[in-house]
Amino acid sequence: MTSTEFETATPDPIVYLDRVAATDLGRSYKARMLDELDIRPGQTVLDLGCGPGTDLTSLARAVAGTGTVIGVDHDPAAVETARARTADRHTVTVRLGDIHDLPLPDRTADRARTDRVLQHVADPARALRELHRVLRPGGRLVMGEPDWDTLAIDHPDSELSRAYTRYVTDKVVRNARIGRELPRLAAAAGFTVPSVVPITPVFRDAQEADKILGLERTTRRAVAAGHLTEEATRRWLEHLSTGPFLAAVTFYIVIAES
Repeated sequence: MTSTEFETATPDPIVYLDRVAATDLGRSYKARMLDELDIRPGQTVLDLGCGPGTDLTSLARAVAGTGTVIGVDHDPAAVETARARTADRHTVTVRLGDIHDLPLPDRTADRARTDRVLQHVADPARALRELHRVLRPGGRLVMGEPDWDTLAIDHPDSELSRAYTRYVTDKVVRNARIGRELPRLAAAAGFTVPSVVPITPVFRDAQEADKILGLERTTRRAVAAGHLTEEATRRWLEHLSTGPFLAAVTFYIVIAES
């Protein structure tokens, strides 16, 4: 396989989440999600799938000293990191738990968020029912998810580009089309969905795109699975690493109310 300047080793999950949050795209969409939450001082806010606590501090600032922020994640290492990062925030607690069966009473929270979490869970519909259970009437849930079926990467061979996107959608991401599905799933769980905000970042720098998309890592998986040939892979990676680069994918911010 052609060697390129792209990343070949899978990054540590916490390192990857921190990396995405530090990009211009990460800062931009997270700020938009925070705005859409419309948090008031004194409220209780849930960050479900909080990871290493990337967003807990900004939520703590929003609830001020009288509010409460509860982070929940299923990964013990992420929970430990999040607790360490928020140790000086008396309004923040972090719990180990499953989004399908939250360790929280009914009607616990005024606000809740999930950020690129539901694309990975076993049962998004069940998770949304749990989110509806723990939110108070009139509460607000803001979710951010990509729709990987919209991934478009320019290549002279358009069929090769489509084959790569099909592999990502069908084999790599568990719930790859969750972005477009969220309004329907949220309504079925009992929410109203007043608005959906599409965000479509356009990547012009291949190496910057690779930090988020994992271009070569995913290509290597496709070859190992027999989805791409060695010759197709050579042409694919050669163009991505040397030719003018353009990629885009649509990310949806879905606002739901209980």
